[in-house]
Amino acid sequence: MNALKTGHVGLNVTDLTRSIAFYQKVLDLTVFAERDADGRRYAMLGRDRTLMLTLWQQSSGEFATDRPGLHHLSFEVPDRAAVERAEEILRDLGATLVHDGIVRHGEQGTSGGVFFTDPDGVRLEIFAPEVGGEAPAPTGSAPTCGFF
Repeated sequence: MNALKTGHVGLNVTDLTRSIAFYQKVLDLTVFAERDADGRRYAMLGRDRTLMLTLWQQSSGEFATDRPGLHHLSFEVPDRAAVERAEEILRDLGATLVHDGIVRHGEQGTSGGVFFTDPDGVRLEIFAPEVGGEAPAPTGSAPTCGFF
């Protein structure tokens, strides 16, 4: 198990077409495959021949944050400029931002990012290891990745 690493993530979605467009735009992913077999629709997305995300259209309603299971997905980018580009795309799409822009992960932290939800309410984060001291830190009423 020494070579263990995270593989792709699979998400249930309510509208495959809408979710594909969202993840392509926000994460700059390519659709590797999309299938509709007997009403069972799914898509595989990734980058550079690496599968990162599978979307399965087999849900209704919205992501339940009060149930055991997935808390949020986090994606690392190299620097603050990449987080800012992601925030701009999210604002252009009208995505729900959890905070008003980029925040640090903690009072003394140097990492930080933007926290948002996908069209089905799945909580997501795009962060960089260094965002700079100008990003506000979370507060007790608005913490970053722990309780949002």
